[in-house]
Amino acid sequence: MPTPRSQKRESGAFVHFRQAVAARVTPSTLLLVLTLALAACVADAPGSPRLDGAAAVGTPDVAPVETRRFDLVVHGRAVTLDVHRTTGVPRGAALLSHGFTRSRSTMGGHAQALARDGMLALTVDLPYTFDFERNAQALAELVGQVRRGGVFGPAVDRVILVGFSAGALSSLLAAHTPGVVGYIGLDPFDRVHRDRAGALGLDFAPKVDVPVLLLRAPPSRCNAQSVAAPWSAVLRRLEADQLIDGASHCDFESPTDWICRWACGHNDARRQALVGDALVAASWRWMPVDSKGLAAPGR
Repeated sequence: MPTPRSQKRESGAFVHFRQAVAARVTPSTLLLVLTLALAACVADAPGSPRLDGAAAVGTPDVAPVETRRFDLVVHGRAVTLDVHRTTGVPRGAALLSHGFTRSRSTMGGHAQALARDGMLALTVDLPYTFDFERNAQALAELVGQVRRGGVFGPAVDRVILVGFSAGALSSLLAAHTPGVVGYIGLDPFDRVHRDRAGALGLDFAPKVDVPVLLLRAPPSRCNAQSVAAPWSAVLRRLEADQLIDGASHCDFESPTDWICRWACGHNDARRQALVGDALVAASWRWMPVDSKGLAAPGR
């Protein structure tokens, strides 16, 4: 059910720090989270520069599709989503998840591109900073709502999950949800086990039984030195694991902003276009339409 506007959601650098400590993350990851969270606080201060939506550098003009904000309670927590609607009957839906300490706005460009190409696209503020499994459960609930219809409009049976960085890990953990027909990981992160070998996503990846596309940057601090690269060796239906030469972590956001550039390196419009084109192309492979322009039967 919609959440009253007066209900406050946990936010801020302190919350990210508290969740990071509770999760007992590695010192290098904790430093990155604090850097991004504190930078976000500066960005929220009066007079600070902001880059939102299509105004970001390298982001094309958005299509004239309807975007609506929803406040919902998902898996026991209040979350906010932007729903980007296509014109006509959608051929499928996409649920897009952001990275560490980021927000749904950093996936808005990807959502608009998918909406222009006939998709119902949802960007969500993930309810947890470091609880990837609970984030996955929240994403699974949203997939169910999309398939049932009502909240976001008519029912849409097929959904792809798109996740960036930490959002890619949560999305991977939700990829077994009924109705999910594909998964795209944008420079994904993985949580390494502290008490044994392996990592959370690496352990789960062999269970994923949908087509997978991985788009990655070279190793850097912001992707934990390509910590998720081993996924490609165990994914059962990996279509491609594409390393984008020279990419920074920020090239996988759309739009990105000065906070990401300050922490993780500069973005490049051409590299961002490669990411966006690959995302849209995968959506057409996994959600084609028939000769009448209707969504083709699921495979």
